[in-house]
Amino acid sequence: MKHSLSAAETTLLAAVALALAVACLGPNVAQYAHYHAFADQRAMWGLPFAMDVLSNLPFAVMGVWGLARMHVLPQGTQRTLTGVFFVGLLITAVCSTLYHLRPDDAGLALDRLGMVLAFAGVTGLAVSDRLSMRAGATMAIAVAALGPVAVGVWASTANLLPWSILQGGGMLLVLSMVARRPIAGACGLPLGALIGWYALAKLLELGDQPIFELTHGLVSGHSLKHVAAALSAWPVIALMHNGGHARFGRTQLAHA
Repeated sequence: MKHSLSAAETTLLAAVALALAVACLGPNVAQYAHYHAFADQRAMWGLPFAMDVLSNLPFAVMGVWGLARMHVLPQGTQRTLTGVFFVGLLITAVCSTLYHLRPDDAGLALDRLGMVLAFAGVTGLAVSDRLSMRAGATMAIAVAALGPVAVGVWASTANLLPWSILQGGGMLLVLSMVARRPIAGACGLPLGALIGWYALAKLLELGDQPIFELTHGLVSGHSLKHVAAALSAWPVIALMHNGGHARFGRTQLAHA
């Protein structure tokens, strides 16, 4: 087993250290005003903000579907990280639902905490697939540990910068892995498709009100954002169904 860091691992460590420095020393970033004023305010069947609440169901569906396929994966780092990702989707479904039933800062803190495990799983999977297993496991642990800290900083000081760096930096990290070839024995995750769904989700979130108006009140951008974000799990599930599981997780720490 190698103990020294590769050049790519050293670069990743330096990037993480830089992100931490910016999060700690950078300027305060405030959350934009009226964040909780989502476009679709409709209640249905006695359910407040019904579409934003019900559109969290795809997270639960993807989480259950992924966990149901876990038995096809061989033991190893990637199997563990896959489980973390799908459990994170289930937690996201619960926490986001609770937030949208009564949108306020306390609920938003819970919503963001619910996303942390999913972020940890997906960043760990991407790094383990393209860089090394040990780097992927370490990245997942780091995100899982630092995510609640970033949420706590925002909740206590209103400084959104640490959370923005954790979320945005994590997705930039996944994007940077797209250009790398899978390491020996890795499953070859379709990271481009995964990050594409996530990027679409962010665009839909930004277009919450315009999309609601464009569809004449049928559906809002934020509701569609939930669906697109949940579908970012589809490339992983498809790989598990289409034979990728034969190689999934085969790489051991010796390849690191």
